[in-house]
Amino acid sequence: MLSYDILSNPGEREYNEDYTGVQKRGDAYCFVLADGLGGHGGGDEASRLVCECIRSDFVANGEVTGVYLERCFELSQQRLLEEQIRQRRKAEMKTTLTVLLADSDRIQWGHIGDSRIYYFQDKKLKLRTLDHSVPQMLVAAGRIKEKQIRRHADRSRLLRVMGVEWDEPQYEIAEPVKRMGGEAFLLCTDGFWEWIEERPMQKLLKKAGTPKEWLMGMETAVKKHGCGKQMDNYSAVAVFL
Repeated sequence: MLSYDILSNPGEREYNEDYTGVQKRGDAYCFVLADGLGGHGGGDEASRLVCECIRSDFVANGEVTGVYLERCFELSQQRLLEEQIRQRRKAEMKTTLTVLLADSDRIQWGHIGDSRIYYFQDKKLKLRTLDHSVPQMLVAAGRIKEKQIRRHADRSRLLRVMGVEWDEPQYEIAEPVKRMGGEAFLLCTDGFWEWIEERPMQKLLKKAGTPKEWLMGMETAVKKHGCGKQMDNYSAVAVFL
């Protein structure tokens, strides 16, 4: 049994540069979420392009393997670079990307940028992806604490994104997880996790009977804490397995 729900909201911005999607192939699912960078017409196109590229490919070739996850990032990166050249907009069309794959046997995910994937097991937070950002680097160096990322002056400075040419892969692929039941995943952009910490996420998960209820509870908290503070676009995908 797998259930999910998705939300995406422009927040207090004129345009929504986030993009989310899901694709099914047999008993396998592919969830994608991206946060575009570069302004309207650049960031929103970039996030949509990479997500739709992956969804389209998943229909024909999708499988829950590390090799296929690498294909997701490599293929969509290639398509994005080609589109940048076609539109002569290399400076504008960039995006973060998270991809979660799941079938009846296992789960695997990858990410680049500061959009996150949170993994909960039996209603308890097990791990989250680490941002490719300046503040996350400072945490790793012991210069700031984890809780300081959300309000750091350089929080939006990213070290890795889609749409910048690389000599070697800049994305990260997690080790596969055997599906046991009781897993829950949250994919979300920084406009979402900026306004809700991990403890409330977990508390609301324990109360929620469905992915939609979980997202609704978290969105209420996001709006409460972010309203009137120039809220960025915020998007999230919740998956129960």
